[in-house]
Amino acid sequence: MATRQRRTRSQRLAFVAAAVAATAALASGHTVVAGTGTARPAEPPAPVPAATPAVPAAPAVPTGTPTPGATEPGTAPATQPGAAPTAAPARSTPAFGAYLDYGPRGVARMAQLSAWLGGAKLRVGHTYLPGDRWSNIEGRPGFLDVWANWRREQADRLLVLNVPMLERNEEGVPDHEVRRLLREGAEGRYDHHFRRLAERLVELDVPDTVLVLGWEMNGVTYTHRCGPDPEAWKQYWNRIVTTMRAVPGQKFRFDFTPSRGRDAVPWTQCYPGDDTVDIIGMDAYDQPRGMSFDEQVKEPYGLQQHVEFAKAHGKAISFPEWGLFRNGDNAEYMQRMLAWMDEHKPLYQTLTDYCPHGVWQCDDNPRASEVYRSFLFGRDEDSTPAPTTPASPPAPTPTPQPSAPEPERPANCSPLNLGDWVEYWIGGKLCLRLDWWSRTH
Repeated sequence: MATRQRRTRSQRLAFVAAAVAATAALASGHTVVAGTGTARPAEPPAPVPAATPAVPAAPAVPTGTPTPGATEPGTAPATQPGAAPTAAPARSTPAFGAYLDYGPRGVARMAQLSAWLGGAKLRVGHTYLPGDRWSNIEGRPGFLDVWANWRREQADRLLVLNVPMLERNEEGVPDHEVRRLLREGAEGRYDHHFRRLAERLVELDVPDTVLVLGWEMNGVTYTHRCGPDPEAWKQYWNRIVTTMRAVPGQKFRFDFTPSRGRDAVPWTQCYPGDDTVDIIGMDAYDQPRGMSFDEQVKEPYGLQQHVEFAKAHGKAISFPEWGLFRNGDNAEYMQRMLAWMDEHKPLYQTLTDYCPHGVWQCDDNPRASEVYRSFLFGRDEDSTPAPTTPASPPAPTPTPQPSAPEPERPANCSPLNLGDWVEYWIGGKLCLRLDWWSRTH
């Protein structure tokens, strides 16, 4: 498969983690928080979806494919505070969601995406741990709280968390060093990091989180790739799973998710065994350029082999990442990928919804956006009719968020721009006193 143009999600996560660390350091010195009390800036508004153009006739769907209805989604009973959420019952319609943002914005935007889809029930929340350093892979306090709160609100929700297996995960670490790190992991050197992550998730009352561990290991992008030493990689995976399952109260499910196709190595060479895998996923973007959907199904290590391999091993399938890519605004890919998932019933699927992959937060793909919206409009867990064209409802306008009052800035204070996410969690903006040097001399 052609080398993938990588997304920049993890670099943004690493930047946020670094900003939090810098904030802590500044706070211990000559800094001032602009504002008083515990007031926080207003949640950043989600993007306003573009007005929906006239929706084309619904594409053909394979016989027997479940399709969305226009019923109101049901509401599962909320879990009691402090109690672990109960497992979701088996359903005929695949649970779905989308990756919308890694932090609080991702949670806030889910309701707005649901409204754009006619009240469709998004049961899957998807985020990623930063892979820059071990302290973030452990689940730094504050990072996962908003996702845990969302998960606990309804018993039938799924929280999907991508977990890097090594730090410096997108820093171009060479093969010889990756080989050394994998062998160290297989010997237990990094067990304590994953034990802490497991403990953290149990403490947050999300012990049934789906963990997409070491995703796209068959490629070349990540430090946690399998190619430099497949045997050490498999031993390391097994060690991580064994360590996390040993934490009292856990109910984790581990999702083995390669990228579609052969990539750098056949992903079957990286499979660590049935005892430590609960789900076999696949990240399936529309690439390389010029490849038809039929070819994506039939290619070695493609969509068909994914389904057959999982069936042979008695595992559920999933699609943690999928979306448009090298072939642009490809409505055929969108329709056929949605139909493929309805036919083969993954445990869950989450579209990557930002450019160039997405359909709601990306204005570059209007035709595929129409297909996605028509296919999933009004869908909930009990929907069974065939995809129908929605009655062209107007794109909802998100409820305006009240603007936070501009705090009075102290004299001789230069504001520091740390970004919305950091300022949300620290409770305001920071500024640096310009006269501190003169006051200390």
